[in-house]
Amino acid sequence: MPKKGANISLSSYDDIFETDASRAEAKQERIQSISILDLVPFENHPFKVVDDEAMLRTTESIAQYGVLTPIIARPLEEGGYEIISGHRRVHAAEAAGLDEVPVIVRDMTDDEATVLMVDSNLQRESILPSERAFAYKMKLEAMKHQGERADLTSRQVGEKSQTSVKTMSSEIGESERQIQRFIRLTNLIPDLLEMVDQKQISFNPAVELSYLKPEEQEIFMEAMDLAQTAPSLSQAQRMKKLSQEGGFTLDAVREIMTEVKKGDLERVTFRNETLRKYFPKSYSTQQMQDTIIKLLEQWQKRKQRDQGR
Repeated sequence: MPKKGANISLSSYDDIFETDASRAEAKQERIQSISILDLVPFENHPFKVVDDEAMLRTTESIAQYGVLTPIIARPLEEGGYEIISGHRRVHAAEAAGLDEVPVIVRDMTDDEATVLMVDSNLQRESILPSERAFAYKMKLEAMKHQGERADLTSRQVGEKSQTSVKTMSSEIGESERQIQRFIRLTNLIPDLLEMVDQKQISFNPAVELSYLKPEEQEIFMEAMDLAQTAPSLSQAQRMKKLSQEGGFTLDAVREIMTEVKKGDLERVTFRNETLRKYFPKSYSTQQMQDTIIKLLEQWQKRKQRDQGR
């Protein structure tokens, strides 16, 4: 009859003769081949995955060579894996017809995952203001949480927040003031933030407009549509002051927006919803712009032909 606890002794025997190298190897991260269907995007991922020219190039490269840089993901309690780094590669791999991609599975806390997700995406060459704004905000919040204590006073919390901004500034090579200015953009309503991404409104005026209440931002967009012009920095600052003093009305904002700005170039702006009804829902803003330019070129050529008759 086997002795009680014989299996336990055998396990202990194995543990005794297990080397440090074998333990380290067991814990070492390995590249696994995981189904794309088991991968889900990072929650509130701030970086857009769009089918632009860069994505087409990535898709063609993956179709030819495969995914050369592994995805980084973390396991989810309910099953599957949350992508931390590699959203664009996963999208391109799926478009290229791949069923699986190489993945490094890493156990990480929410804050650790957020910091890595932001840092890995900030290496991209082209980042929209809205992407940078929400990425900075997410990373700063995660940095504040790390090592957070419940017994801190409000003054100590404020000091910790400022320390986090300083640390983040050093890590990403952006000034503390600029980080805070980008984060201000997250207070803009989606339509207004889209205009910043499309360069219809400049960054500095947009920061001032972020101090307006959401309903005031709607009023501003109406005034901008009527004036058919984008605000200068000084105009945005005056509208911010109107809001602070309680005098923000459509008439007051329209008066500011219809002023002739020194050296201002003539321009015509349209809100997206004004143009959307003329295009397929799948069209991006850039596709709409390209189509409008082509139509104008055709109109100009036809006009020149008519004048030459």
